[in-house]
Amino acid sequence: MVGLVTLSGGTGIWAAWEQSSALRSQTEVASLLRNHMQADMMHDAIRADALAALQAADPASGISRDDVAKDLAEHVRQLKQAVAADAAYAGSEQVTEAARALPSAVDAYTQAAGDIVALAGRDPAAAQRGLPGFFEQFRALEGAMERASDAIEGHADQVADAAERLGWIAMIVLVITLVAAIAITLLLSAAVRRVLVSPLLALATTMRALGAGDLKVDIPSTGRDDELGDMAKAMESFRAQLDAAEAAKAAQTRLIVDSIGTGLDALAGGDLTARIRAELTGPFAGLKTSFNGAMESLAELIGTVTASATNIRTGSAEIAQASEDLARRTESNAASLEQTSASITVLDERLRAVAEAAGRTVESADEAITVVGDGRSRASDATHAMQRVSESAKGIDDVIEGLDKIAFQTRVLAMNAAVEAGRAGEAGRGFAVVADLVSALAMRAEEEAKRAREQLTVTQAEVGTAASMVTEVDTALVRIAGAVENVHGLLGNMASENRVQAAAVGEISAAVSTMDRATQQNAAMVEETSAAARNLMNEVELLTEQAAQFTVAPQGIPSGHAAPKAAAAALTMH
Repeated sequence: MVGLVTLSGGTGIWAAWEQSSALRSQTEVASLLRNHMQADMMHDAIRADALAALQAADPASGISRDDVAKDLAEHVRQLKQAVAADAAYAGSEQVTEAARALPSAVDAYTQAAGDIVALAGRDPAAAQRGLPGFFEQFRALEGAMERASDAIEGHADQVADAAERLGWIAMIVLVITLVAAIAITLLLSAAVRRVLVSPLLALATTMRALGAGDLKVDIPSTGRDDELGDMAKAMESFRAQLDAAEAAKAAQTRLIVDSIGTGLDALAGGDLTARIRAELTGPFAGLKTSFNGAMESLAELIGTVTASATNIRTGSAEIAQASEDLARRTESNAASLEQTSASITVLDERLRAVAEAAGRTVESADEAITVVGDGRSRASDATHAMQRVSESAKGIDDVIEGLDKIAFQTRVLAMNAAVEAGRAGEAGRGFAVVADLVSALAMRAEEEAKRAREQLTVTQAEVGTAASMVTEVDTALVRIAGAVENVHGLLGNMASENRVQAAAVGEISAAVSTMDRATQQNAAMVEETSAAARNLMNEVELLTEQAAQFTVAPQGIPSGHAAPKAAAAALTMH
């Protein structure tokens, strides 16, 4: 079992380790892709910075040379940082080889961009003449970036395929391990059942048979030398002891049957002087003493019964007369209790109706509290919603600012396009018209963004006003909830007091009903007692005649009616 657990645990640990390694590789490749995309974005941003520097030569453009220089420095820093991250990746030789060509191309490209930006401030014409070389460096870096991107994407596909293959291998290994563990477990279970469980079941069956009194049953596993064999030998010894005990029990039983049978025969003939004389041993000695004592007690009892029969006859007559008087008084009490019970029942019903009405009122108050609580919850939700709207408005303001920047960049690009169209001469006239339209559209977008920002400011103010009003509503709901809770408490106390009174009246009603039933039962019992007293007189006569048939003293002592007197004297001495 230890080996099985070790195998299963080791397989699971190996699969988890390999999956973790594959996931780590995929994470590194994803980070590499993200860095390379960042580098590609900075590559394009630097080109835009160079063109913006040329546009800044025109004061009407509104572009600051200092802002362009700062943007260029930041974009160059981010580009070199991303390229350095690509070159530092050691997971693929193809990626490393492609990334080695990037630093030199980046340096040449950023140097050309820096020259353009620097010349644009001093000599815009010289900067314009340097654009072809700058774009050549741009295309050279773009080609190197594309080759690095292809290498990174190919490596990412390889890592994904390897992770998928590793997942399948781990799944297959785990399934094989699981099947092997199940098979080994089944084999161990079968072996344990054959060696231990089956013999134990056989011994249990034998023990149940011995407990049921079957001393002839065969005891299995007596020839084994292990613990099961010891149990079987102990059961064999136990069966031998049971055989000896059964034999002694049979002999003692025969002696008991003979002795008690003789005494019972004498008792059946009315002779209460018979006694057991045989010597009984063990627990049966107590049986002898009990039988002899019972015979003596029975003789004394018969004598006492005969002596008391006359007294019972006289008392029965007195009981019959008293029972008739009691029956008449009991019937009168029963009628009075019945009227009282009816009145209390009506009072109980009215109190219960009042308690139920108070309970329904409390339930209505509970519903009112729940409704007020829901209103407060709704007001709180509205406040939170308005807060979220305000936060969203702040986000919209950021978006509008982004749109404003995009419109500005569009104007810059349109100006660059106009410059290029001017350089192209007559062939670029149509392109210049398009550039003017794009510039006009960008200016219109800036104006619309300004209007949207103003409208957003008004909306934020309205949302703040609405939030304060919702807060005032929530405060009013709090006061309403407090008042409803006070009313609920008063109604609850009223309902509680009504329930207590109804319960008390119900208990009184139940007690009176019980007394009514008891009185009616007493009346019936009194009548039955009167009849029973008359019957008792007749039975006493018969009892006296039957008791005279028993012999309660040895020969020579007077029997019959004289025997009860002797028995009574004996009882007095005791």
